[in-house]
Amino acid sequence: MQPMDDFAQLDGLLSSDELMIRDSVRQFVTGVTPMFAQAFEDANYPRSLTGDMAKLGLFGLTLPQQYGGSEANYVAYGLACQELERGDSALRSFASVQNSLCMYPILEMGSDEQKNKFLPMMSQGKLIGCFGLTEPDAGSDPSSMRTTAKKVSGGYVLNGTKMWITNAPIADLAIVFAKTDDGIRGFIVEQEFEGFERLEIKHKLSLRASLTGELVFKDCFVPDSHYLPGSEKGLASPLKCLTQARYGIAWGAMGAAMACFDAALSYTKERQQFGKPVASFQLVQKDLVDMLTEIVKAQTFHLHLGRLMDQGLQDYTLVSMAKMNSCREALKIARQARNLLGANGISLEYPVIRHMTNLESVFTYEGTDNIHHLIIGRAITGLNAFV
Repeated sequence: MQPMDDFAQLDGLLSSDELMIRDSVRQFVTGVTPMFAQAFEDANYPRSLTGDMAKLGLFGLTLPQQYGGSEANYVAYGLACQELERGDSALRSFASVQNSLCMYPILEMGSDEQKNKFLPMMSQGKLIGCFGLTEPDAGSDPSSMRTTAKKVSGGYVLNGTKMWITNAPIADLAIVFAKTDDGIRGFIVEQEFEGFERLEIKHKLSLRASLTGELVFKDCFVPDSHYLPGSEKGLASPLKCLTQARYGIAWGAMGAAMACFDAALSYTKERQQFGKPVASFQLVQKDLVDMLTEIVKAQTFHLHLGRLMDQGLQDYTLVSMAKMNSCREALKIARQARNLLGANGISLEYPVIRHMTNLESVFTYEGTDNIHHLIIGRAITGLNAFV
């Protein structure tokens, strides 16, 4: 009988380093997953995990060693995201924001001084970042952002609001994109800067174990030393960060799906109805087969995409396809699993309802399903359907 975690025998295509990273993250997540039912109910992220995640090298996983990174490849990073989200989307979101949306732009767009100042501390989990792009009236269309950065002597003055920002309430710094007279540019805003507020968004029914907030800038002065010089490609700069994040999300969402499948398989094999296990019924087996088939298809796609990224052959359109497909199918799998668990499917004693509600957010953030369809549609047809 094939092991469910490697039904397509993909482990044989992984290097020893990739397997080691995946298995070490899996072991860590297995140990901490039990606390996430309570964290979900309490709507609070377990910050005590930050140090353990840093020791595992989960911050700056692909970064150069000189900045505290592990110099792992993109396949290993994807596998880590998959395992983190098998625990909870909040775990993977925390790591994704730190890696793809904060450390990555500093590495790619920052000065040497900025890299040396921030990246080592971030890799140790001593500085936590957040990423400010989305606004109350600018989500899928970031070019319509209203946050401005006015050049003044010695720096810039920021005014505006960013919304739905993961890690905002606990972040030590924010990577913020704003409109300047020369176009959209990036800045590193530290929490102690005057005129910078971080407000927590409460009453969420999804990603409850992830702290989400609002960034408010009221005549916030940001010195020239905190301007990201490599962000002068305008909107292309934050979009490069989103591509990085979407890659990790693709792997992660399928990790949540794997957790839901595991729970459904275990439950239906143990649950007795009409004198035999629920898993022995034809319709139940059909659901289980459909769920596992989508997981295997996505795992295969993700591995191929990771190899392309490691060769420098990545294409943001393929990343969009991976994110779109993974989130859509993971949400379907979570809903199928919830149904197979019957009334127990809504209980936090099982992981399914927690993953299902989390995936409602994962399905939407870093590009909605509709936006990814339009990105891919433009690549197919050569025609822009955004406007």
